[in-house]
Amino acid sequence: MMKSKSILKSLLLFTLIVFFTSNLHADSSFTFKWGKDSSEPEQQQVKQDNKKGGPPAHAKAHGYRAKHQYRYYPDQKVYHDPDRGLYFYLKGDNWEVGASLPSPLRSALGESVTIALDADNPSVHNADHVKQYPPKKSNSTKKKKLAKKK
Repeated sequence: MMKSKSILKSLLLFTLIVFFTSNLHADSSFTFKWGKDSSEPEQQQVKQDNKKGGPPAHAKAHGYRAKHQYRYYPDQKVYHDPDRGLYFYLKGDNWEVGASLPSPLRSALGESVTIALDADNPSVHNADHVKQYPPKKSNSTKKKKLAKKK
């Protein structure tokens, strides 16, 4: 029993020596590592889902997926995308897109709010924005109403 174990060990050692020496050439080297090498720094595996971070795809975004930042002018229902240089505005019953605004709209824009959307066309959300940011009554509108009452 003892003899068979020592024969197996010797045979295994002989096989390893033959294998390693037959694969080595005069100008090559062989390195065999066993265990942890303390000279090499540990590599940490970092999972990166996206550059910005944010919630997983199935969760609410809360602005993380917003592609565009719009300036919304509630008094005139006008959107401005400064990155693309576009204005979205109502002309009659239809939404128009242009690099500039008609002068009547431009002169009465009023205050604005910043809205981040994951939409190329902000007008699709206009019904929500009108509720959230109602137009403010300007001084000229108040004066006209007072004049009619007198």
